[in-house]
Amino acid sequence: MKKNGINRRTFLKSSALAGAAGMVGTGSVLTSCSGSGSDGKVVYKPLKEPGSYYIPELPDLANDGKELKAGVIGCGGRGSGAAINWLNAANKVTITALADTFKDRVDDLAGKLKSEKNINIPENMRFVGLDAYKQVIDSGVDVVIVATPPNFRPIHFQYATEKGKHSFLEKPICVDSTGYRLILATAKQAQAKNLCVVTGTQRHHQRCYVEAYQKVMEGLIGEITGGVVYWNGGKLWHRDRQSGWSDCETMIKDWVNWTWLSGDHIVEQHVHNLDVFTWFSGLKPVKAVGFGSRLRRVTGDQYDNFSIDFTMENGIHLHSMCRQIDGCVNNVSEFIQGSKGTLYLQGGDRTFINDLAGNEIWKFDAEAEKTNFKQRDPYTLEHVNWINHIRAGKIIEQASETAIANMAAIMGRESAYTGKETTWEAMTTAPMDLMPKDINLTGKMDMSGFVVPIAGKPYIKQ
Repeated sequence: MKKNGINRRTFLKSSALAGAAGMVGTGSVLTSCSGSGSDGKVVYKPLKEPGSYYIPELPDLANDGKELKAGVIGCGGRGSGAAINWLNAANKVTITALADTFKDRVDDLAGKLKSEKNINIPENMRFVGLDAYKQVIDSGVDVVIVATPPNFRPIHFQYATEKGKHSFLEKPICVDSTGYRLILATAKQAQAKNLCVVTGTQRHHQRCYVEAYQKVMEGLIGEITGGVVYWNGGKLWHRDRQSGWSDCETMIKDWVNWTWLSGDHIVEQHVHNLDVFTWFSGLKPVKAVGFGSRLRRVTGDQYDNFSIDFTMENGIHLHSMCRQIDGCVNNVSEFIQGSKGTLYLQGGDRTFINDLAGNEIWKFDAEAEKTNFKQRDPYTLEHVNWINHIRAGKIIEQASETAIANMAAIMGRESAYTGKETTWEAMTTAPMDLMPKDINLTGKMDMSGFVVPIAGKPYIKQ
């Protein structure tokens, strides 16, 4: 590593990532330049001054405090994982109520909690059905973990906030324009009620990303001039329709393949990578042009690949690429170009900055993290941060920030589906609502609208 006076261990060893006050905004970042000091070392001009952006405290375990009772809404794979993350994040936290559309999911998580954490969820605290979220929220819990299919999350967040509950919202937090606006309105209500809201964009609680963000704010890559973000991976999963399943049951059990439920994988999965760029740059997109296609998917109505060009509000460009196809080269990473250097974000010790000559000037010290911290799972650390804010009575509200990356993903999806340019102004005000009007678990539904979009032809889902 090139010597330049930067101590790569300092960040990790100081106060367990001691936080500075303030939150990341959505305005343009400031210009950065660098020169040499009297000792010949490089001097960097910060993009933002310390204290004007948010750096979370990420200790191994949340501070002790009052007991907190959680309800889990959505007991599938991510909900079950988030439940265990919550329990691993602090002492004196528990889970007292569960909800899911299907009884087997509730019972499976109840069994997991009993066997792994010795927590017994009685039958009268296991709620089933599309309205089961209300029963959990009304059951006396302090906080809710919302991990249902994404289309339902704005409604669940709204009800939890009305009832004065702190919320953890898995990403994505909406799939359409209507959901986006509801999220923003509810986030304002949560702030007014002094509620703490954390979202499942776990890179905000992953130490290599947090330290890289601080280095960018300190000016190490100069002014951000563009970037590329990737989630190119294999197929996730699908479930074929079984005898006796209704239309709605079939789609919900196969939710990751249906646009109205997941938002398509550019929204459901790739939002992580888009979020990194909007977070680091402080910018939102003003327009998007892209394309995609369906080549391998066997259920649902989604695409399995997208390529989107975003124009950000200061004119720079972000290229976004995502794919869910087996047998292809994989790449899950982010690349941010600056006027003075380049940031590579690939996790752990593959997170580093090069200057324009290709010299490495900073690298995340994964060995130092292992030495200084026992808890290195960002899925758990996001709950550590959430609990610390709740117990300290200090507001944190991440939904409105996550909504920016979420809307970027929606813009990209709609451009690919239609073959048209989409704009931030038009998409954030659009009447788009993907929730079926005749949703029901037992009867038939009108399935005529669930077709694979073809670019250049009318797109009936809008």
